[in-house]
Amino acid sequence: MSNFAEWKGKWALVTGASSGIGVALARELAAAGVNLILTARRVERLQAVAAELGAGFGVEVRVLPADLNQRAAAAELFAATEGAGLPVDILINNAGLGQYGRFLDGKLEQELSMVEVNCTSVVHLTRLFVPKMVERKRGWVLVLASTASYQPVPYMATYAASKAFDRFFAEGLAAEVERYGVHVTALCPGPTESEFFLVAGSREMDRSMKRQSVVEVARIGLEALYGGRRAVIPYLGGRLMTFLQRALPRKTVVQQAEKMFRPPTV
Repeated sequence: MSNFAEWKGKWALVTGASSGIGVALARELAAAGVNLILTARRVERLQAVAAELGAGFGVEVRVLPADLNQRAAAAELFAATEGAGLPVDILINNAGLGQYGRFLDGKLEQELSMVEVNCTSVVHLTRLFVPKMVERKRGWVLVLASTASYQPVPYMATYAASKAFDRFFAEGLAAEVERYGVHVTALCPGPTESEFFLVAGSREMDRSMKRQSVVEVARIGLEALYGGRRAVIPYLGGRLMTFLQRALPRKTVVQQAEKMFRPPTV
């Protein structure tokens, strides 16, 4: 377990906290003595996670169910925390959606939801909470991006574009607010041991891709945030991939990605 001494006793809001990387992030924070506000759509899962972490680590855990696909959700979360006198020093923008397959065949509702959850809600929550952090001259914001943020990805075009937005947003904001004692980090994982590919509609990719432990991703991400890094890729293969892409023409990179991600039926 990493030693996040400065965070002990503070409050963290974790979005998408009912599964995968979100649960792993919440668990790492709880182990460091951080009090938690967990939010996601699945109430029963949130309650189970809250019970586990509260009993296991002796921290205070609150559950605030919310659907970040709804534009009002961010303001409601702010009102129930900072607006109610509960200072959130650590904001974990983890919630995200994906969709795999031909853009022409994809569900329009899911494509638009990706933009809403992966981009709009991240900006909305961050804009609400960061001014309070600046006032207190302390704060930490983690934004879940992806290695997909480093190049266009055919058959996951909207998802990759949304994650590029997240990474650029996090890195740009980090440069603005660092002088006020607020740190912003983009965490850019690759395939992980989570429900992502199943929810995104790709059982083939879920079975075929080697995946990194969510525990490792969460630990590395939080260490980067605590250390003031603006972006981190939590596995060596991802770092090598992004390095090689800089040396290749963009067209070549995208063509190779198209072959790699092409569905069997195309």
